[in-house]
Amino acid sequence: MKLSVLTPAFNEAANLAALYQQLAPALEALGPDWEWIVVDDHSRDTTFDVLADLAARDARVRGVRLSRNCGSHTAISCGLHLASGDAAVIMAADLQDPPQTLRAMIERWRAGAQVVWAVRRTRSGEPAHAGFAALYYWMMRHPVGMKEIPERGADFCLVDRVVIDALCQCPERNVNVLALIAWMGFRQEQIEYDKRPRAAGQSGWTTAKKIKMVVDSVTSFSSFPIRACLMAGVALIAGGTVALLAGLFLLPSLGAGVLLLLGMVTALAGVQLAALGVIGEYVWRALDESRRRPPFLIEAVTPANTAATLLHGR
Repeated sequence: MKLSVLTPAFNEAANLAALYQQLAPALEALGPDWEWIVVDDHSRDTTFDVLADLAARDARVRGVRLSRNCGSHTAISCGLHLASGDAAVIMAADLQDPPQTLRAMIERWRAGAQVVWAVRRTRSGEPAHAGFAALYYWMMRHPVGMKEIPERGADFCLVDRVVIDALCQCPERNVNVLALIAWMGFRQEQIEYDKRPRAAGQSGWTTAKKIKMVVDSVTSFSSFPIRACLMAGVALIAGGTVALLAGLFLLPSLGAGVLLLLGMVTALAGVQLAALGVIGEYVWRALDESRRRPPFLIEAVTPANTAATLLHGR
């Protein structure tokens, strides 16, 4: 058995060596052959230099650097294309996901699970992120309708080789890889763990990236926004009709009726613009997919590896 551990990294130079010191003993204690693939998402610090040093000292460490900053989910996709293990674990570089959790995940996998989610029991040190995450996962489970996603969310998981191969057949560019794993089905199980505070540095998970992830997640798996615009349009038509009748027959002042009518027209115009924006998001993503540009390009690999063994996106 061989286990691949995939870690997307953006400006994580301060954490990678410490993660390796915890990860390597944990994997060796479990017994399987293993590899650690770190995808440097075009960091601005010395992340790739740290990777090169780790790879020079341990051939099981494989590092690649993307040619541009593509986001963590594209980095995860790159790592999945490079993984050679019978299963792969997706875990962050900031030491929030303890390597000791791997034992329980591997046990569930050996027992027959093809996807094992490590679900957060507690989340220390990130109250703002926790609130956003709770809202996001509620939205994905209810309006979008993806009940397969863990209720409390999970971005730390193990996937079987069958799942990896299926993921590599999905050439989508603007997609949440973790939501795609949940959507694909297979035999999925959960364990619980306590998420730690970030060890060092600042998270690259900006508000803009969060908004993009929400839009990508919704548009990839649901037509709910388009239907919501339709329902809002019908409601506003009904409301405008009521306001018009009230202004003409019920209100004693003609001016009050005009103000009501103007308010409804303005609201209707706002809904129309919002609906155009929603449709535009879907159209843009369709155009982006039709170009068939590779979702990632590899700029460099760590010296211990050769470019011939690595893929260059699809």
